[in-house]
Amino acid sequence: MTPHALPQAVLWDMDGTLIDSEPYWITAEMALMAEHGAEWTHEDGLSMVGNPVDFTAVRMIERGAQLSVEEITSRLLAEVAVQVAQSVPWQEDARALLTQVRDAGIPCALVTMSYGPMTEAFLEAAPGIFDVVVTGDQVERGKPDPEGYLSAAAQLGVDVTRCIAIEDSPAGTLAAYRSGAATIGVRRIAPIEPRPGLTRVRTLEGMSVADLAEIVAGNPRDELGDAI
Repeated sequence: MTPHALPQAVLWDMDGTLIDSEPYWITAEMALMAEHGAEWTHEDGLSMVGNPVDFTAVRMIERGAQLSVEEITSRLLAEVAVQVAQSVPWQEDARALLTQVRDAGIPCALVTMSYGPMTEAFLEAAPGIFDVVVTGDQVERGKPDPEGYLSAAAQLGVDVTRCIAIEDSPAGTLAAYRSGAATIGVRRIAPIEPRPGLTRVRTLEGMSVADLAEIVAGNPRDELGDAI
C-alpha cells in the first residue's frame, strides 16, 4: 500500500493540548472572583476553556468582578505565566507527537488564545519548535472563529485543508474544524462534540506521523463512542 502524503503542517493549540495549564487558569479565575465576593465555580472555569481571555473577563465582570476587561486579562495572563515559567506542565502525549512531527520535518504553528507573558513563558521553554505563532491579541475574532488557524496556514504558505489541527476544547475544536483543517479533538477535561470528518481521541499517546497522514488523507477516527 502506498503511504499517504504527510500533512503540509501541524497546527497546535497550547492550553490543554500541549500543556496542562487549564487548572492554572481556573484557579486564578476563582481566586480573583473570591476577592470581589463573587461566585465562580470550577464548572464556570471549565465552561470558559478554549475561549479568548477577554471573553472570560467579560463573563467575570457580569458575575461581579469589579475590574475592567484589560485589568482582568492582564492579571490572569500574568498569574498563569508565573506558574508555567516555574515548570512547564507538558502533556507528555502531545510532547511525544510534537517531537515526531518536528523530526519528520513537518512545519508547526502554535495557535493560541493566550498572549503576552503566558505565551512568552511557554515559547522560552520550547525554542525553535514553532515556525509560526498566532496569539489571541493578533486576531480580531478568537476561537471558535477559524481566523487564527487560517492565519497560521497563510503565514506558513500551506493549504489549510492539507494541515492537521490539534485541539482539546469545544471552542478550539470548532475553530479548527471551521478552518477546513483535518482536526483532532483530544478529550482532556471538556467534552468534544462529534462532527462529520472530525477525529476524536482520548489521548495522543501512541499516535504517529503515519496516523496524521492517514487522517489528513480523509480517514478520520472516533475513539469516544459516537458515530462520526
